[in-house]
Amino acid sequence: MRATGVAAGRASSVGAWLAAKSGWLIAAVLVLTATTLFVMGRSPICPCGRIALWHGAVQSDQNSQQIADWYSLSHIVHGLLFYAAGWLALRRWPWTARLVLAVAIESGWEILENSPLIIDRYRSVTMAWGYSGDSILNSLSDIGCMMLGFAIARRLPWWASAVLVVLLEVVALVAIRDNLTLNLIMLIAPVEAIRHWQMG
Repeated sequence: MRATGVAAGRASSVGAWLAAKSGWLIAAVLVLTATTLFVMGRSPICPCGRIALWHGAVQSDQNSQQIADWYSLSHIVHGLLFYAAGWLALRRWPWTARLVLAVAIESGWEILENSPLIIDRYRSVTMAWGYSGDSILNSLSDIGCMMLGFAIARRLPWWASAVLVVLLEVVALVAIRDNLTLNLIMLIAPVEAIRHWQMG
């Protein structure tokens, strides 16, 4: 029991430290992410030279290049789910500490998603056969959408967050025949029938 108490105390101390430095830590993670993506060869903005708030055509050379697109909904869902996971696993941590962890995880995914391994995987097994990676602007916007979802979940009762997750998934499914759920299925265990359906 004593060892458990000591471990819990240390975890709480870590959470308190992260919360106290949350603003600086989040800014540092964002700068590090942008720098890493730039070193990886990602374009700061759309190679077309144009910046747009929204781009809705999935099979387009501007998809995942502008500020927001249909996949932004999936990143809002990330935030809703990260908040729920943090509340369940790290309830003693201040919410700002849990946000730092969520931003770090989302940033790690953005870097992994833009690696040749994942880009090739997307192109070979999902509907994103023309996918060539995100612009840095789009990646940072995706992280911002996750933070938005996290903030929304903090304000909503759990059942409303669950309803919102389902709603966002359905909206994306109807709009582009893709969403976070299908994306994960196709990345991990591709189903040829789903791919044919997505291709129309």
